[in-house]
Amino acid sequence: MFERSANLKNTDFRHELDDRQRQIASHVQEILRLTGEDDTREGLLDTPARVAKMFDELLGGTNINPDSMLSTTFNEHTDGPVIVSNITFYSLCEHHMLPFFGKAHVAYLPDHTIVGISKLARLVDVLARRLQVQERLTQQIVDSLQRVLHPLGAIALVEAEHTCMAARGIKKPGSTTLTLATTGIYRENESLRREFLQMLGKA
Repeated sequence: MFERSANLKNTDFRHELDDRQRQIASHVQEILRLTGEDDTREGLLDTPARVAKMFDELLGGTNINPDSMLSTTFNEHTDGPVIVSNITFYSLCEHHMLPFFGKAHVAYLPDHTIVGISKLARLVDVLARRLQVQERLTQQIVDSLQRVLHPLGAIALVEAEHTCMAARGIKKPGSTTLTLATTGIYRENESLRREFLQMLGKA
């Protein structure tokens, strides 16, 4: 492993990597070789280093506690739900390590505790930036809201396109997967779920 790392080309990217990133880069270089590529050609010289840094970005939420995104709260009374829609996210499917991406729509019905609306987007981002499946991502969003804010209920609708389904396998680009997760009153009350979906134009 370390011998391969030493063989990585001396580029600006190479000098920017830490030890862990260099190990990842060395494995990427080996993958290039095993797929029949010439890892010494100009277009691929910096590819291992770029991929190592890409993984740090795409998987940056792996070791972050999502609940910490909701740590700053306020006491406030409201009769209606708090809804943040069209939260763009990018994630990596854990089955093929290919991207899936789309939008999350998140709502909760406060019980005297609210959080800054930007924190809902941060919550989605932290949970998405790890190896994921869409179903679990959707459930984790509402579970975190329920744990930290103790709302009367929470609901999340996630819609995404999966490149593992578009570029390989069944090859169906443009297909969209929708997942829904609920807690509390949103799980118990069908009319509230319908209201949420209607506000998003999904019902």
